[in-house]
Amino acid sequence: MTPERVREILEKAPGFGILVIGDLILDEFVWGRVTRISPEAPVPVVEVDSETYYPGGAANVARNLREFAERVYVMGSVGVGGHADHLTRLLREHRISLDCLQQDPNYQTIVKTRIIARHQQVVRVDREKKTGLSAIQAEHAIGQVEEMLPRLDAIIFEDYGKGLLEQGMVDRIIALANNKIITVDPNPRNRLTWNSVTAVTPNRSEAFASAGQPWTEPAEPAAADANLLEVGRILLMKWKVENLLITLGEQGMMLFREGSSPFYIPTRAREVFDVSGAGDTAIALFTLALCGGATAVEAATISNHASGIVVGKLGTATVTVAELLASFTGPGAE
Repeated sequence: MTPERVREILEKAPGFGILVIGDLILDEFVWGRVTRISPEAPVPVVEVDSETYYPGGAANVARNLREFAERVYVMGSVGVGGHADHLTRLLREHRISLDCLQQDPNYQTIVKTRIIARHQQVVRVDREKKTGLSAIQAEHAIGQVEEMLPRLDAIIFEDYGKGLLEQGMVDRIIALANNKIITVDPNPRNRLTWNSVTAVTPNRSEAFASAGQPWTEPAEPAAADANLLEVGRILLMKWKVENLLITLGEQGMMLFREGSSPFYIPTRAREVFDVSGAGDTAIALFTLALCGGATAVEAATISNHASGIVVGKLGTATVTVAELLASFTGPGAE
C-alpha cells in the first residue's frame, strides 16, 4: 500500500462524524520501582513515582479517533464523584463530545488501575459493577442515535462486557443505521448476535470463544493455522458479517470475507511494551479508513500499522497522523 494512497484516505478524516457506543473506563497507571519484597507477604513492594490517567474502553476508541476526526461522540455511562469527574474532564480535554453521556448517581464508574514497575505490570486492580441501562435510559439512547444519524458516517460498538450493550438496543440501533458503516469490537462474555454490520474485530481468544471452539495455541505461520481458519469460517456464517478482522497480537491480523480467501497481514510491531488498548486502536483506524473509502484490505493494513505503533508505547496510547504516515515510508515500510 503506497504512502500516497494512505494520505488520500486520511486526508478525508477531519470531516467524519463517528459515534462510539460502549463501556467507558478510566485507566489509571501507577508507575514505580520494586526494591524489596514485603515482610508481610511474598509480594513486591512498589515505591510509587507517579500516576497517570487516560480514557479507557470505549473512551479510548474515541480518543484514538480524535487524533484524525473532528467530530467524535461517545455514548455510555458514568457515575458521580471523583472518578466520573476525572474521566469526563479527560474526554473534554480531548474535545470528545459528551452529548450522549449518561450520568447516573447509582452507577459505579469503571476504573482499571495498573501498577507498573520498570516497564512491567505487577498487578491490575479493577473497580466495577456490571450495570445495564434501564428501559427509560435505553429508549433515550436510541432516540439520541436516531437524532444524530444525519451527522454520522459510522457507529462503533465497543463491548467490554460491563452491561451497557444488550441485544434489543443493539438491534434497534443497527436497524436505524443500516446505511452507515457499523463496526463492532465484541466480548464473548456478552453473547450478542452481530448481524448486518460492516465488520466485527475480535482478538484471537475472543474469536475462539465466540465461535464456541476450544482454545489452541497459535500456529506458525498464522496464514496456515487450521484452527484459526475454521474459527473465521464459523463466525462469518454465525454473524453474517461483511468483514471479520481477527487481531492476532504479535502475529498481526487476519481478514475474513465471504467469497474471498482469508487475507493475512503480519505484525508491524518492532518492540512490544504494552498491549493495553491495542484493540481499541485497531477498530478505530479500521473504521476510520473505511469511512475514507478504503477497501477492507486497505483498512486492515492501516489498522495493523497503527496497532504496531501503539504497542511500542507505555500506557493506554494513541497514534498520530504523522506517526501513521511515517510507518508507510520509513525503514521496513510495505
